[in-house]
Amino acid sequence: MNKAQSSKPATRSAGGNTLAAKLGRLGLKTDADLILHLPLRYEDETRITSIRDAQPGVAAQFEVAVIDCEIAYRPRRQLLAKVSDDSGTLLLRFLNFYPNQQTVLQPGSRLRVFGEPRGGFLGEEIIHPRFHPVTAEEVLPDRLTPIYPTTAGLGQSTLRRLITRAFDRVQTSAALADTLPESLREKLGLQKFADAIQLLHHPTPDISLDQLETRGHPAWRRVAFDELLAQQLSLRRAYAARRQKGAPQLPGSAQLTTALLRELPFQLTGAQSRAWREIAADLAEPHPMQRLLQGDVGSGKTIVAALAMLQAVESGYQAALMAPTEILAEQHYRKLAQWLAPLGLDVVWLTGSLKKKVKLAAIEKVGAGETAIIVGTHALIEEGVEFARLGLAIVDEQHRFGVRQRLALKQKGEFAHQLTMSATPIPRTLAMSYYADLDVSVLDELPPGRTPITTKLVAEGRRDEVISRVHDACKSGRQAYWVCPLIEESEALQLKTAQETYERLVAELPNLKVGLVHGRLKSDEKAAVMAAFVNNEVQVLVATTVIEVGVDVPNASLMVIEHAERFGLAQLHQLRGRVGRGAAQSACILLYAQPLGQTARARLKVIYENTDGFEIAREDLRLRGPGEFVGSRQSGLPLLRYADLDDVLLVEQARAAADELLQGDPVVVERHLKRWLGSREELLKA
Repeated sequence: MNKAQSSKPATRSAGGNTLAAKLGRLGLKTDADLILHLPLRYEDETRITSIRDAQPGVAAQFEVAVIDCEIAYRPRRQLLAKVSDDSGTLLLRFLNFYPNQQTVLQPGSRLRVFGEPRGGFLGEEIIHPRFHPVTAEEVLPDRLTPIYPTTAGLGQSTLRRLITRAFDRVQTSAALADTLPESLREKLGLQKFADAIQLLHHPTPDISLDQLETRGHPAWRRVAFDELLAQQLSLRRAYAARRQKGAPQLPGSAQLTTALLRELPFQLTGAQSRAWREIAADLAEPHPMQRLLQGDVGSGKTIVAALAMLQAVESGYQAALMAPTEILAEQHYRKLAQWLAPLGLDVVWLTGSLKKKVKLAAIEKVGAGETAIIVGTHALIEEGVEFARLGLAIVDEQHRFGVRQRLALKQKGEFAHQLTMSATPIPRTLAMSYYADLDVSVLDELPPGRTPITTKLVAEGRRDEVISRVHDACKSGRQAYWVCPLIEESEALQLKTAQETYERLVAELPNLKVGLVHGRLKSDEKAAVMAAFVNNEVQVLVATTVIEVGVDVPNASLMVIEHAERFGLAQLHQLRGRVGRGAAQSACILLYAQPLGQTARARLKVIYENTDGFEIAREDLRLRGPGEFVGSRQSGLPLLRYADLDDVLLVEQARAAADELLQGDPVVVERHLKRWLGSREELLKA
């Protein structure tokens, strides 16, 4: 069999277009795809358990005879089959069933049944067991039964049959050949690829089920390494390709940056100075910068961005900063305008809510090169917005934009340098894997004068005490936020909840001024309320999550988050970071409703016990997995299916191996990427 056969369609002689479409939804198009479609878990059908020895909640296989089968109508229509072996009886219950199942379950039929027994009203029962008729001659399987990820209409038996056929076809082809050099495989103590894949699809019962399902088996380790290596090779290659492209050198003259640093009422932290030096050096290079600036809430990313923008201006180019929300964009605009006005620089503000005449005037100034610093929202990437000489594109809260949106800003300046910023700290293993195509600068210290924030967990029944605390804080001259719950299903519901909370606080705090901001307010209305809060004309700000990032009011010392159990860890940490920005002792009260689910309880425990954003991010990664954590940062990039980012050693080994192979073995690189990414590598070029 030749090499080409490993890429034959997975659906050969197996059902035509309908089956092909279902397989396509799982990304299975070739035999090579099928053999890399690995089990989620396994079931042990290699032994028979007697009914007497059944353990509640423990899946097992029973060989039984059907005693009776009937359709019951209370409390709902269902199929009930009573079965027995020499040791006892069992009830099989089907809440949804088909006529052919009823036909098989006739009294006298012999079956093999697999499922989890549990105590029921009529004794031990299994709900929706898997079963099939059995003959006296039928031998037991000698391998564990794999359970694969699947899609609607594609049964496990069909998938198993297709994977087995794929194996038969590729036995002597390149699809099972090892892509790793023997020396590298032996140095890292990894199994041969073919052995690992065969074992994972067809493990023998002597292999620990726990080791297989927790992916601690050496076969899983080999697969995880291969997947991490493919990711590293692809991203590092994309990084190298970008460095081959030309970009304007922006060495700067240090005139504006020095002037800004002299005017500032504070000194840069060591981390800010280090990040600024790394960015300044990148901008002076003749290839495009692609750097991620990450730091915890309040670590001072905006001033570093301002210095980078000034270096671009000193070099004769424009710099643009794009933020995902108007509130955050406006916060940047106000800060930059305040810092840069004394230097004689005009900052242009561009957002979708501007009046048409004002917006057109701003677009004209940008296109004519009459302004060098531009701040805005998605409006910056709209058609018709052209830059005279864009040298630096900055994207804040980059994970909240899709790949295409970030690219669109960069492409406004064809060879522009790009700086992305994130206030969601990224765990080290995640940075090493999903962000391997970026250089990373970390702000890992907070500016002096920031006060630690006390976090309190309070049950919803104590709301009156919380309102009393808000009253006391505001009467002492401080201000408070009250954030309303996140209701993903309905923006209208979220708005209603915010409105009701606002009305209740107005009624219960008659001697305080209460303000309300939410996503439906017009831009000028929102700006007016925010300005009143900044000036302490509003003492309590009721808000939806529009205030999650970018709001900086040092006098606000109390944050109340209602229904905190509905928020993710990153959001809770971001919201908490809106206080503690001044000298006053600050607190964040997390109001929660009972009963709490297991995941919500785990999240609240993490946020209560930690204030370090990097530790919170590590826990967030553990709870959510990399797919959700990365979000739209890499939409289209195949997420890791088998590798575990908790395995720091394996990530580091894959990274080191990728660098070694890219330098010395291009044939191995191509072969490995073809197996693991195929045509999908193109997506990484974003």
